[in-house]
Amino acid sequence: MTTLPDRPNTALLVIDVQNGVVDGSHNRDSVIAHINTLADKARAEDVPVIWVQHSDDDLKRGSHSWQYVPELVRADSEPLVHKLYGDSFEDTELETLLAERGVGRLLVTGAQTDACIRSTLHGALTRGYDVTLVADAHTTEDLTAYGAPTPAQVIAHTNLYWKWQSAPGRRGGTVDTADVTFTAVGTD
Repeated sequence: MTTLPDRPNTALLVIDVQNGVVDGSHNRDSVIAHINTLADKARAEDVPVIWVQHSDDDLKRGSHSWQYVPELVRADSEPLVHKLYGDSFEDTELETLLAERGVGRLLVTGAQTDACIRSTLHGALTRGYDVTLVADAHTTEDLTAYGAPTPAQVIAHTNLYWKWQSAPGRRGGTVDTADVTFTAVGTD
């Protein structure tokens, strides 16, 4: 359904599952386990897995906090996109990598739900992609001290509103890890 012509393929995005991002995050271990399950399934089905890694003042390139968690291992053939902004498309080569692979549908996983995940979801939809959020494969830290809802509430709310997201010729949606397919809706 994507509005991007000749882009029938799907890719799995793994966003910012870095030590300094997910340390102490809600359901950290189960989210990482789900991402591993999805990456293994994508590899078995020859679906691109694309990794995104954020850098900023708190995540200095090369530091321990900047590194991906040790439980997730990127294959040498899988692209790594370095970013400086919340939206994984903004000032990166992500769009080029997806175009080269004929990707018009994204499955999104990672952290943080209320920052880079949301920014990338919206950025992808406005750029013409169909974008599915894997409901049990994203997480965020506890920002209740700053007036935010609990992490569980942030995740639940994001899953709720993204489930019904759409735009002309594009759709959002959510799916649990166990129900993920890498074919577009209507082509199963």
